[in-house]
Amino acid sequence: MFIKYSQGFIVMPGGFGTLDELFEALTLIQTQKIARFPIILVGTKYWQGLLDWIKQTMGEKHHNINAADLELISMVDTATDAVDAIDKFYSKYMLRPNF
Repeated sequence: MFIKYSQGFIVMPGGFGTLDELFEALTLIQTQKIARFPIILVGTKYWQGLLDWIKQTMGEKHHNINAADLELISMVDTATDAVDAIDKFYSKYMLRPNF
């Protein structure tokens, strides 16, 4: 229910529960159950290996994901960069988040 009304999704380093929430958000967007919104992964060093695997193995090798869905994901290292990524996402659509 929280994801349904989200305008952005900021994901901090975590474990299986964090991955579950991340993939749930991506799946709901991919299946058009919810509107597209930015997904921000905080901690480049933490997330880079997973994102590389998703792109190379799931995407390029097996074609199980749409490359356009990965455009929703940004990796950042600071809170300022996370806010900037959300602002950049909404500026393309001439929309502004309501916060």
